[in-house]
Amino acid sequence: MKNYQFLQQKYVVNTYVNRGVTFTKGDGMYLFDENGQKYLDMMSNYGVNIFGYNDKEITKQLTLQLQKLTTLHGSFNNDKRAEASELLIKRCGTSYQYVYWSNSGAEANEAALKFAVITTGKKKIITCENAYHGKTLGTLSVTAGEKYRKPFLPLLWNVVFIKHNNIQALEKAIDKNTAAFIVEPIQGEGGIYVPDKNYLAKVREVCNKHGVLLIIDEIQTGMGRTGSLLSIQKTNVEADILTLGKGLAGGIPVGATLINQKIGNSIFKGLHTSTFGGNPLACAGVMATLNKIDSRLLKHVTEMGSYFIKKLKSIKSSSILDVRGQGLMIGVDVKEDRNGLLKKLQGEKILAIPAGDTVVRFLPPFIVEKKHIDETVNKFRQILS
Repeated sequence: MKNYQFLQQKYVVNTYVNRGVTFTKGDGMYLFDENGQKYLDMMSNYGVNIFGYNDKEITKQLTLQLQKLTTLHGSFNNDKRAEASELLIKRCGTSYQYVYWSNSGAEANEAALKFAVITTGKKKIITCENAYHGKTLGTLSVTAGEKYRKPFLPLLWNVVFIKHNNIQALEKAIDKNTAAFIVEPIQGEGGIYVPDKNYLAKVREVCNKHGVLLIIDEIQTGMGRTGSLLSIQKTNVEADILTLGKGLAGGIPVGATLINQKIGNSIFKGLHTSTFGGNPLACAGVMATLNKIDSRLLKHVTEMGSYFIKKLKSIKSSSILDVRGQGLMIGVDVKEDRNGLLKKLQGEKILAIPAGDTVVRFLPPFIVEKKHIDETVNKFRQILS
């Protein structure tokens, strides 16, 4: 048998931690290594595989599209691109008129920043401490964390970082040069920070008052992750620019930037394009995904999320500082050795991921059941004790 770990570490650029396991297959809630051992996936590939692995309907629609047409330049029209665009706009809210298709969440945010600047003619962007919007040069400018930013300073434009969940800080930061405020409904990579219920509604009011565009990054929170199709739909807030990615296409790379009419009017041909953006294969995945996210599924996400948080909070351990989250986006803030805990969970054949510096993050597929949660919590409790 080939040593795939050796080959990957030898030939792939060294930008990722090596988790030390090689997966070759997935099915439902489980990933299987090269020896056939199964691991319970409680992270869904950082929120991408929201229906787990080998979902029959997703696989069927992708296979059908593979047999027809996989990619087509955006200067041509396509049935799947047209239908996916219409369906996404209609599901997301009344403010959005157009969608720009790309290939990742970072690309979706990169487009959002450019669209905000071209619309306003201004180049000051406000973002939050602990924010994560991507690592391309534009998105890195609005992503917090010295470990990501320091080697590349100075970055683009005039970016100001403010405290998350603080309306006064936002008001204070806005001036005549401000183009936009970009914010996650729940901060994901930064550590699973859930703001006050009325925070985004107040943000919308402040942005309207000062004529500042509101960019809402739902790349991790969107597509049902928090128990509604979009997290902001719980607050009746709509953005000027909305960004999506991760699980939007059922596991196929995709990014989407939704914009209102005002922003659409400012965009000219050739301003920002992507050869693979909106390819028919990804759009088939988008349609299959949206058609599976219904009220029954969202209710299940809400119920399983509440159960998971309750079970985690029942663990009696001085190592746990906090349990926070919404739906199936959950973080356990630990006192020490977060990476050691992740490694021990993996040793018990359970996969979780980091967030911030001290948080164990769980982003399970939406097909998760109580038995999977119980197994995870019991193993986590044993490790902590």
